[in-house]
Amino acid sequence: MVTKRKKIIVLSVMMLLLVATGFLNLTLNNQATLQASNNETSNLSFFASYRADRDTARDQQLIYYNSIVESANASEESKSEAQASIKELAAKIEKELLLEGAILSKGFEDVVVSFTDNFVNVIVKSSELQEAEVAQIVEIVQNQTQKPIDNIKIIPME
Repeated sequence: MVTKRKKIIVLSVMMLLLVATGFLNLTLNNQATLQASNNETSNLSFFASYRADRDTARDQQLIYYNSIVESANASEESKSEAQASIKELAAKIEKELLLEGAILSKGFEDVVVSFTDNFVNVIVKSSELQEAEVAQIVEIVQNQTQKPIDNIKIIPME
């Protein structure tokens, strides 16, 4: 009778351990999955957020320039400068979109490009870039902007 009781206790303890192991396994797997999806979401959010912020800033610039162009109080010189700024902004937007499209066509998952008069920044969704990939990006940027390689910054981002 004692041996039967010991068997029941041992089997009960083993069942409890099995249930506890299963629970811990599910809990830890869910946490790992949530962390991985949060990292992916934050990366996706970075690129989407960057584009949204860039678009908002440009919309505000266009509103400002258009208000000068349409203002009855603005001088002709101010109006022509505002119109020139609108054309420059449109050219910049077109060039950034062209660069992003060309870089994406090389197989990168996502990319954002921004540039000033002197520098070009390329942020690529990648944990690490190979030398050949950097060379592809540099070639695309140089062909479109004629900027020297020292003025091109390529930033991989996971």
